[in-house]
Amino acid sequence: MVHFLYILFSPSKNTHYIGETYNLNERLAKHNNHQYTGSFTKIANDWELVLHLKCHSKDDAIYLEKFIKRMKSKKFILKIIDNPNILTDILNKK
Repeated sequence: MVHFLYILFSPSKNTHYIGETYNLNERLAKHNNHQYTGSFTKIANDWELVLHLKCHSKDDAIYLEKFIKRMKSKKFILKIIDNPNILTDILNKK
């Protein structure tokens, strides 16, 4: 099954959220409707999809999600949004 890495942005909170899913539209709606109790995304309801990358497997999507989160860098996230090929390079070096 195809999986996606995605990055959301909330203009009202000026922050990003990184996740993975097999259904982008459903996941975005659930984040904006606060259907994930205890989730970081409950801080806003204006999340918009700013990047998605189709991955060959759920494992690849999770690997990228964890890699980006470990960086703890807004600068890195913005760099990825500007140049998504960075993610392909990361997967190729794994």
